Amino acid sequence: MKTHPIRGVDVSHYQGEIDWDQLAKEDIQFAYIKATEGSSNKDEQFDENWSGAQATNLRIGAYHFFSLDSPGADQAKNFCKNVNAIDGMLPPVVDIEPYGKYRDPNQLDQEKMISELDAYLKSVESFYGIKPVIYTTEEWWPVLQEDFNDYNLWIRDVYGKPDSSIKWTFWQYSNRHVLKGYSGTERYIDMNVFYGEEKEFYMFGM
Repeated sequence: MKTHPIRGVDVSHYQGEIDWDQLAKEDIQFAYIKATEGSSNKDEQFDENWSGAQATNLRIGAYHFFSLDSPGADQAKNFCKNVNAIDGMLPPVVDIEPYGKYRDPNQLDQEKMISELDAYLKSVESFYGIKPVIYTTEEWWPVLQEDFNDYNLWIRDVYGKPDSSIKWTFWQYSNRHVLKGYSGTERYIDMNVFYGEEKEFYMFGM
């Protein structure tokens, strides 16, 4: 991704124990760390990852996996109680994407989904004073775009470049990368880029 010089990873308990000093040397500038999921789940490695990553020169942020089975306000409480704000942190991210029985957005109660996601986003923004970022797939973005077009977008497309009509801030371009510094059951790590230069990146969310 030479055209996008700012690279980063996103991690969860699947990467197991992370040697953050080692990982930070892998030509990356940022890391997003899974914190929570739904209204009660907390990633088992989050506290260790959040602490370890702070000791590096990486910019870090936390993300929440959005459940379609629980109220957005409850999910926001789960995230906010588990993620302590730090100086220079990247904006919080909500990951909303197909999973399990929710593969086809056209088979969902879209109005309810949008209402619950809106409640989540507003609550998290109020708590941290930072507008969150939405992570989603190209298939799901059209469902969300009309209501959430004023949010920065983290788009997932590991098979090619995002559609040129999509204005993105982060792009997850690979889910099959191997780096040094982690020892979990998952061999691979997700790779991402930021749309912009170094100066823009270090101002983002500040």
